[in-house]
Amino acid sequence: MSSAQAQGAAAAAFVLAAALAASRLRLGLARALLVAGARAAVQLAAVGALIALVFQVPGLAVAFVALMVLTAGLTSGGRLRALPSARWIAPLAIALPALSAAGLLIAIGAFAATPRAAIPTAGILIGGAMTATTLTGRRLLEALAAGTDELETRLSLGDSPRRALDPLLRQAVTTGLVPAIDQTRSVGLVTLPGTFVGLVLGGASPAAAARVQLVVLLALLAVELASAVIVAELLARACIAPGERIVIPSTAAPPRRRRPR
Repeated sequence: MSSAQAQGAAAAAFVLAAALAASRLRLGLARALLVAGARAAVQLAAVGALIALVFQVPGLAVAFVALMVLTAGLTSGGRLRALPSARWIAPLAIALPALSAAGLLIAIGAFAATPRAAIPTAGILIGGAMTATTLTGRRLLEALAAGTDELETRLSLGDSPRRALDPLLRQAVTTGLVPAIDQTRSVGLVTLPGTFVGLVLGGASPAAAARVQLVVLLALLAVELASAVIVAELLARACIAPGERIVIPSTAAPPRRRRPR
């Protein structure tokens, strides 16, 4: 069996085992796991062919990065659709930090201004921004649903809607950053990230691979923080309705501010 066949067989075995385990445990995730695995296979095959074309026609790199941002925005926005204006807030929270960081890294010469370097760099940063955006938004949605009484109390004591939302926003941002912080703290001890492994397998020295991975990880940490803050701030503003009311999506009636005496 060739290495390509072995890799395909191993991948299929892992997803089938996960689906079987989910079915036996009655988690309701078996179909989702199988669909996710099949989609990943098709998408990666298509992306591999497309990236090969992009490497030959550098002008397509911009369009490919735009497609990544659009897909990430739709994915994250779909997870947050119960929140006001999430469909446009999520793409903005992802694109602004990720593309700014990627552009800065290329501008200062940390990575070459070529599709072969720019696309993977942008992809990693966009993916991290998407994760932080989704986690922060989901945590904010849960906090709004569970924190109605707290919001009512703060508003009745005279807090503005923005001030009343502050504790929930901080909690949401903190939750959104947990995976990035844990990944950065444990790198090299618990996990060997993909950039490092890929460079080493490609023939780079471990020292050079470690330097590149460090730049990517710390840039990712900053990008995810920015995405979490942006999505929390914009969603908070979207939840504030005229009349100094806080709109709580898909939950009880919005809290009302105390009437002036």
